[in-house]
Amino acid sequence: MNLAAAIRERDVAQLPGKRDEDWRWTDLRGLIRVLPDASPPFEGEVTEGPFDGLTKERHWILNGRTPQHIEVGPGQERVASLRLVSRGAGSHAGDVVVRVAEGGRLVLLESYESDGGSVAQTSLTIAVAKGGSVERVVLAADHEDAVSVSQADVELAPEARFAQTVLTSGARRQRTETTVRHPGGHAELRLDGVYLLAGKRHADITTVVAHAGLDGRTGQLTKGVVRDQARGVFQGRIVVSEGADRTDARMGHHALILSDRAEVDAKPELEIYADDVSCAHGNTVGALDEDALFYARQRGIPEAEARAMLTEAFIGEVVDRIEHQGARDAVRRWAAERLRG
Repeated sequence: MNLAAAIRERDVAQLPGKRDEDWRWTDLRGLIRVLPDASPPFEGEVTEGPFDGLTKERHWILNGRTPQHIEVGPGQERVASLRLVSRGAGSHAGDVVVRVAEGGRLVLLESYESDGGSVAQTSLTIAVAKGGSVERVVLAADHEDAVSVSQADVELAPEARFAQTVLTSGARRQRTETTVRHPGGHAELRLDGVYLLAGKRHADITTVVAHAGLDGRTGQLTKGVVRDQARGVFQGRIVVSEGADRTDARMGHHALILSDRAEVDAKPELEIYADDVSCAHGNTVGALDEDALFYARQRGIPEAEARAMLTEAFIGEVVDRIEHQGARDAVRRWAAERLRG
């Protein structure tokens, strides 16, 4: 199934659906009966984005037009914002290529924004050379009627480092997918996520990591909060190939369900074909700690404020792992607005 081809050819038969195992909780074929016309050229001004104040290097993809290439040379250090803006109710696909040369460092501040029922797909190709480093912070704030799919393909060289944090408030259907080819060779990978969902919003965070060589490290932590009739999906798969000895891979997913009609679907997976490894995964889904809520209220804190404080503390472990201070502060403000709104 190929969403980009489906949009390009306006062919719903190519949309992924519930019969595709990796898409069974994010069924696009059952949702979209007719793909909308291609999005028109973007008109009007682009308002300020969530990360614009943190860098002067700004890249835009507006209604899928103008593919973006970000090249970081050997030893360079850059902070760049990448905004993917969808306006109107059309359909479009966009492409981004990011290449970091040996010893280069990039902080990529990426945001998704829409104002209506658009159908959008973004393909990202990210390559990090030996000794290079990328921190990718993704803030997905789509419209409640939008369908948005972001698919990143990441290739690491030995001794490279890639750190990612995805934060989302969901959409009608939304999926943030990351596939990483991990070479071992002391390369380091961190894949984190936060979903904060209300109303009837849906968010799917899917990751696949393929360890192919000796001495690789992966750490992964995703936390979610869902209320009303929202639905959160987490799928994480780590594959340790034969010969990828001394791999250290750890995955955790934890979610809070704050209403009876909300739903969380989680599928953490480890596939291990090597012997000398240290791998583990954990998954929990539950409600707020009623004792903690009771003690907060006993201290005169209103219930709504107490619930917001506890949920902020719950996701704070993920937010605190963001290394770029400006991005960390922006994300913390964004999360607080949604938890206290």
